[in-house]
Amino acid sequence: VQLQASGGGLVQAGGSLRLSCAASGRTFSRYAMGWFRQAPGKERKFLAAINWSSGSTYYADSAKGRFTISRDNVKNTMNLQMNSLKPEDTAVYYCAADPFVTAQSMGFSPPGYWGQGTQVTVSS
Repeated sequence: VQLQASGGGLVQAGGSLRLSCAASGRTFSRYAMGWFRQAPGKERKFLAAINWSSGSTYYADSAKGRFTISRDNVKNTMNLQMNSLKPEDTAVYYCAADPFVTAQSMGFSPPGYWGQGTQVTVSS
């Protein structure tokens, strides 16, 4: 599976960004996809995930209320809508996928497939 993340950029605090992750290559009948982020000097952290077949979602506390994960079955793309962005949201955002974890478990069962990351910078 190849994952290509896009949509990052520079935005002012309070603004919005929409990240996308396009999946290609080998596909699975059931899998989960998710988003992680890594701020400078910090560990990579789980944000949100979605079970591809059912569309059910799971969010880390840090993402609840401001971030929305979704998928487009036709385009085979996962999205992350980020609103009310804060400077502390500045990080490299990675998309990930795995056929052996669920959205609920992706936060503590690191997925096997990763995209290359897209930089999000939120200015104050």
